[in-house]
Amino acid sequence: MQFTEIEERHLPEVLAIYNYYVANTTISFHTETLTPDEMRSQVLSGDKRYKTYVIADGNTTLGYTLLTRYKNKQAYDTTAEITIYLTPEHVGKKIGKESVAFLETKARESGFHSLVATICTENERSIRLFERLGYEKCAHFKEIGRKFDRWLDIASYQKLI
Repeated sequence: MQFTEIEERHLPEVLAIYNYYVANTTISFHTETLTPDEMRSQVLSGDKRYKTYVIADGNTTLGYTLLTRYKNKQAYDTTAEITIYLTPEHVGKKIGKESVAFLETKARESGFHSLVATICTENERSIRLFERLGYEKCAHFKEIGRKFDRWLDIASYQKLI
């Protein structure tokens, strides 16, 4: 498995992966699929500390993973949000564990002190992954989002690295 910093050429595959989750799940809180320009602004930020990596096995894209800004205020500059999106057919194949380990290494190299994963509480698989990897639940927001005609909760999981 390889992790490659995202380039423009990866955008169509990454967009397709993300839009699958928008249209079919509560993993993403977007309710409308993203355009290529909207996706570009999310994954090709140009900031050297906050990066997106494509996960591949040879020529097969397995998904992508991101370190993004937690909040746009200077005091948060030592914290990053960690996110993983896999193609549906590659979920449950231990890719998440390796992806988190890779991102934690990159985060340390970039001087981050804290990582936060924000997860819809319906996404039990992701919650179990982060808990197994030492992330602790530090917040629970009830009925903070609405999608598919129902209220959704999110929880934040944090790890000091």
